[in-house]
Amino acid sequence: MTPLPALFAFTAAAVLLTVTPGLDTALVLRTATVEGTRRALLAGLGICLGCLAWGAIVALGLGLLLKASLVAYTALKWAGAAYLLWLGLHLLRAPRSDFGLEGPRREAGGGTWLRRGFLTNMLNPKVGVFYVSFLPQFIPAGSDVAAWTLLLAAIHASLGLLWFVVLVAATRPLAAALRRPRVIAWLDRATGAVFLAFAARLALSRD
Repeated sequence: MTPLPALFAFTAAAVLLTVTPGLDTALVLRTATVEGTRRALLAGLGICLGCLAWGAIVALGLGLLLKASLVAYTALKWAGAAYLLWLGLHLLRAPRSDFGLEGPRREAGGGTWLRRGFLTNMLNPKVGVFYVSFLPQFIPAGSDVAAWTLLLAAIHASLGLLWFVVLVAATRPLAAALRRPRVIAWLDRATGAVFLAFAARLALSRD
């Protein structure tokens, strides 16, 4: 895959993944509902900073792995394909009907929410595992792995921040829509299909 198609493909996939309800979306919606716009945006910013931090960690690890061992990278490729396959099948077979929007207790201080958003992401090892299995598929052959990984993570973080701004600006109607079991189930199934497609692509790739 050449650089421009890789960027377009990743951005399209990242948009779908970003709007699919999850812990991050729930945190921002809860905060916007209970704590207000400013703290919700700080929580969203913290989440996006966490994505960038994971991107940096994965970029360094993938770069060293590629340089150190072709066997190790092949093993990583198959492990990543298996992980995406498992995620995809799980979302298709058992889509959620809700993702929780109950409000938390009020807390003082905007820094609390920036820190909470950041730690919500950084303390979730699934984010790192997902980045390791997902991002390599969009790195063109012969490219600087670390630089491309950071670029993709930055795109994902930017899309996430934009989505959080939209969520906060339209908290009530979007929250109502995302409470609907059919909407959540549809998004889960669509995301599951994306995961299965990328699992197959990763397993069949020869790079």
